[in-house]
Amino acid sequence: MATFVIAFSAVVGAAEGIRQTQVRARRQEHRSRKNNLTVRCPKSSEYSHVVEGRAIVLSGDKLYIDTGTVHDMPFGHPFAGYFLGFPDTKYSGLVTTICDEPPIMNWIYVDRDTLEVKFGARAYAEPNYTGPFDCTQQDRRLTFGGWEGFMAVREGQFWSLYFDLQQNKLKSKVTEGTVVLEIELSRVEM
Repeated sequence: MATFVIAFSAVVGAAEGIRQTQVRARRQEHRSRKNNLTVRCPKSSEYSHVVEGRAIVLSGDKLYIDTGTVHDMPFGHPFAGYFLGFPDTKYSGLVTTICDEPPIMNWIYVDRDTLEVKFGARAYAEPNYTGPFDCTQQDRRLTFGGWEGFMAVREGQFWSLYFDLQQNKLKSKVTEGTVVLEIELSRVEM
C-alpha cells in the first residue's frame, strides 16, 4: 500500500509539473510571434487624435508613427517584429524586418544620446540601449527597461518615437515648445 501511495504521488507530481510547463510555454509563446505596433494615447490632448490607432513604421534609421493620409500606402516599412535574446546579454531584445524581399532583420534600440527609438544592425545597436524589451502581461503593450515610457515627438510633419528614459518628458532632449505626447505601444499579432 505504501508503494502505491508513493507511486501515485509521483505520477500526480509529474503530471502537475508537465501541466505547469505547458501553461508557461503557452503564456510565453506570443513573444516569438511576429507583430505590428500601434499607438494608443492614454491621455486626451489636442494632438492625440492624430496618432491614436496609427501604426509604427521604419524610415531612414528611426521609428515613426505613420500619420500619412494615403490609404494602404505606409509612410515607411511597417514594424513587423518579435522578441529575441540580444547577443551576449541575459535580456530580450526586439527585432523587426526592414524590408519584405528578402526579409532582413534589424535590432530596435534607444539611442544613448538622443533617446530616439531607432533600428540597425548589431554594430549600430550595441553602443546604445538594446533592452530589456518586454510586454505587459494583460494587454501586451510594449515595455522597455520594465516600464512604458514611449513618447511621440512632433518633428515638422512627422511624429518620431522616443523613450523617456529620464522620466522628464524629454525636457533635456527636445527643444522647448516641441509637442511631446505620452503614448502606449500595443502589440498586434500578424
